[in-house]
Amino acid sequence: MTRLLNEKMIRELLTIKEINEIVDRTFKDFGDDKVINPPKVNLDLGETGNYPYYEGFMNAMPAYIGGTSDIAGLKWVGGFAGERKKADLPYITAMILLVNPQVGNFEAVLEGSYISNMRTGSQTAVALKYLHPKKEITIGMYGAGLQARTQIQTISEWFDITRLVVWNHRRVTAESFAQEMKQYVTGEIIVADPAKPEEAANNDALITVTPAQEPFLTKEMVKPGTIVFPMGSFQEVSDDLILAADKIIVDHAEQALHRGALKSLNSEGIITEENITTTIGELAVGKASVGDLSNGITLCIPIGTGALDVAVAARAYEKAVEQGIGESFIFFDNSF
Repeated sequence: MTRLLNEKMIRELLTIKEINEIVDRTFKDFGDDKVINPPKVNLDLGETGNYPYYEGFMNAMPAYIGGTSDIAGLKWVGGFAGERKKADLPYITAMILLVNPQVGNFEAVLEGSYISNMRTGSQTAVALKYLHPKKEITIGMYGAGLQARTQIQTISEWFDITRLVVWNHRRVTAESFAQEMKQYVTGEIIVADPAKPEEAANNDALITVTPAQEPFLTKEMVKPGTIVFPMGSFQEVSDDLILAADKIIVDHAEQALHRGALKSLNSEGIITEENITTTIGELAVGKASVGDLSNGITLCIPIGTGALDVAVAARAYEKAVEQGIGESFIFFDNSF
């Protein structure tokens, strides 16, 4: 039997607090070497301007989580402009498949975009748990879309956000974001001038969640004591800022070197695995420590791993079975 769960069901099954806790636990599983997580496999469907020119991509993200979880799965996720945008559909499309790792049966198929968006925000919140010891935090947010929203929602679950400065290339979008985020922020919310990204830089943590293909956050903008999160697979921070970082922390060393902020410098042999200070997983289980970060620039790059998606999906599936939520179907009939 394979259970099907749509987005509405998943939203009802999981709270933000639970997602944060699951992501935290999964990083600990990484640190304890209980996770098998190959790097993402990318299918270019025209995202880079090449054939077949559909302005999209798909990533395959498989993972196994051992310990008490003992679950395997795959997130099949992509982003499409072009025809999908014309149809007024969300940019991201995703599905998660859960597999019993002992016999190979497909336990569940879940809508994946909600889980993907929420765990992306949560991985920043969890990283901050180990990098920012204070309860209060100020944030400079670059981008004002859905990913920016999940960042604030998940961080606010564990921290008091005493100031939020949002920068976006379209001011009206940033202003709408600021209004929506009031319920999650205890202090002031400031909308930065679209022509001045430096206005958002004077904060404890800087988070970039934009589709920018050219760097806009530079070394000159960032003061010592700042934690910079270049999220995802885009190049939003300048090479001089990366090279100025005193510590580089990642979620998955092999993957982080070949995607996003570090990709270019790694391809030139300038940044290698030797330049990575530690991983979030090692911090989570106490195998590593970063010490006092107040006098330097810290770069934290959680590109995103299939293990987080699988772990969150597994908990949603577990609760769905307990509560009798979702439809179950027999896809394989061995009677023939």
